[in-house]
Amino acid sequence: MPTTSATATAERTGVVLFTCDLRVHDNAALAAAAARCERVVPLFVLDEEILAGSCASANRLAFLRDCLADLDGSLRDRGAGLVVRRGDLVAETLRVASRHGASSIDMSADCTPYAARRRERLARACAEQRVELREHAGPSVVAPGEVTPSDGGHYRIFTPYWRAWSGRVLQPAAPTPRRLSAPADLPELRLPAIPARDGTAPSPRIARGGEGPARERLTRWLGGGLAGYEEGHDDLAGERTSRLSAFLHFGCLSPRTVLERARGRPGAEGFARQLCWRDFHRQVLADRPELPSRDYRPRGDRWRRSKRDLRAWREGLTGYPIVDAGMRQLAAEGFMHNRARLIVASFLTKTLYVDWRAGAAHFASLLLDADVANNVGNWQWMAGTGNDTRPNRVLNPLRQAERFDPDGAYVRRHVPELAGVRGRAVREPWRLPAAERRLLDYPAPIVDHERAARELRGRRER
Repeated sequence: MPTTSATATAERTGVVLFTCDLRVHDNAALAAAAARCERVVPLFVLDEEILAGSCASANRLAFLRDCLADLDGSLRDRGAGLVVRRGDLVAETLRVASRHGASSIDMSADCTPYAARRRERLARACAEQRVELREHAGPSVVAPGEVTPSDGGHYRIFTPYWRAWSGRVLQPAAPTPRRLSAPADLPELRLPAIPARDGTAPSPRIARGGEGPARERLTRWLGGGLAGYEEGHDDLAGERTSRLSAFLHFGCLSPRTVLERARGRPGAEGFARQLCWRDFHRQVLADRPELPSRDYRPRGDRWRRSKRDLRAWREGLTGYPIVDAGMRQLAAEGFMHNRARLIVASFLTKTLYVDWRAGAAHFASLLLDADVANNVGNWQWMAGTGNDTRPNRVLNPLRQAERFDPDGAYVRRHVPELAGVRGRAVREPWRLPAAERRLLDYPAPIVDHERAARELRGRRER
């Protein structure tokens, strides 16, 4: 999908602008520039607008620094280290291109509204300076618009999209450059210190970022975890998910490569469906760029504006151990088990009846893998305002805990106040004798779930 307007003859110098593709393997933008240009300037811009936003958490910035350092090492091994600039992406990219006499810029496509606006600004600036902008396949197995329903637009329901997606023939991986030539005056990598907006330090429990750790993790998981994925991916304490989401979000892994390596192995179909869900939400967002702020399917909700309830949910102090465990895992690791994400999202939007946008914003501020399309799409799905065909489904936190954390190991791991509670009482500590409850330093439930579920049904049926 590159956009071209110049001749196919070799160019002297080109810039490769890394954005959502922090890797050297199966990177179409890097491969194209390496094949076409005599010299390549690999560039990453710390976008000042993103750094000023709520998504620039300490955990995510630490993960990003790991990714950039790893990418620089891989590029330097091939002859051209990474150039890092901070500021406005368009201005800094054109400044680097001008300094090195580059005639082209290669980059990966992205579907977020912000990325689309940024790309349009970059395209206009390139046209003014007579620099060619080439856009290549982005972070999808199947890019938005490659499969569409018969009436055009995008797929609104997952199952028919899954059938169309599964029938696509995978494009071959982009070749990995063995050697890169760079201008002689490229500086050594110096990653600037980037303090988090809230002044916090990164958690020691977050994963190490970068393509190297990502490929190691993928190899280990394919060898030992994938086979049990279908039956075990909802086991909260078992940690039987791939833990690849952050690497996919930062582009340390190509989702196409992940799918190709998984195919044919036991458990591959269930895992492929998760990759397909990512692409499903991306094609919805590409066609409906207002999705992060507007209901996909409005239900007439008049959300409660309880700051107390929202704060308790954010801090993992709702009094429902399975909900609080998920929220505390998020704060500590920049990650939350997928089943826990469903539970806490249902609790916020269906039990507390608080606007899904508040939940999506909190996830976006802390998750390492806070992909816009996936985050917003999943929140709307759970809130009943998105692509879910059962908009009024409510997940009962007690039943969810009984099914997916039956011995309470997940709760005890993430809610230390309950670590010493034995048996099923760890799911319902409010049923303990009063003297034992006082010793726990753990709150009573902030809401009666059953009554809240009945009230939700009444609201939606009016």
